[in-house]
Amino acid sequence: MKVRRKIIQIDEERCTGCGQCVIACAEGAIKIIDGKAKVISDNLCDGLGACIGECPENALHIIEREAEAFDEEAVEKHLEMLQDQPQPETLACGCPSTQVQTLAVETPCQAANRPVATTSASSALSNWPVQIHLVPPTAPFLKGAHLLVAADCVPVAFPRFQGELLPGKTVMIGCPKFDDRKSYVEKFSQIFKTAGIKSITCVRMEVPCCSGLPMILKDAMQSAGVDIPMDEMVISARGEVLEKSGK
Repeated sequence: MKVRRKIIQIDEERCTGCGQCVIACAEGAIKIIDGKAKVISDNLCDGLGACIGECPENALHIIEREAEAFDEEAVEKHLEMLQDQPQPETLACGCPSTQVQTLAVETPCQAANRPVATTSASSALSNWPVQIHLVPPTAPFLKGAHLLVAADCVPVAFPRFQGELLPGKTVMIGCPKFDDRKSYVEKFSQIFKTAGIKSITCVRMEVPCCSGLPMILKDAMQSAGVDIPMDEMVISARGEVLEKSGK
């Protein structure tokens, strides 16, 4: 039966198919189809808008229109069906994995027993995704994490990034020049409010456009009402450590 009620509307022109809303929707009402997020059935959407805050493109809005009434029983059946289905490996937009993942890091013993023919070093990366916009504040790997926030040029410029900075940390990378500063502050504020972050290491490049990264994190801490120990590093274009300071 159709009733007039609040429901999510998705602006396809703004949507990039990143999949953040899919992760945030507890009812499984949103799916990426042909590279765009879509509400697959009106009766699965409760219209409360939990997905809205996760959209980096402001493509989701709550509107009021005639729609099928929200059906909790249909949601339960739908979620059971999703659990039984194999998870797709890629998003429609081509991004690897629709799922937030905690990655197993190779132990020294495993490295010693690795066949000689394979690569001589393994990655210290322990979480996926890594882009700031794509990491949901509810990601399990954020809970109690030592957070490494790096400008996305740092891993390219700093040769010791994998060996010295990444081990034991959850990493998030982004560009404070090209990305939206306000959305960064809001994302980190949500994380700081709920995840119990133990420490932050902020690593940026020497260029002026990168200098805003530590301020974003400080503003987010102020917004969240928390005080988290933060170390800061500045890397040169030649991969040298120019500055290093701790709180």
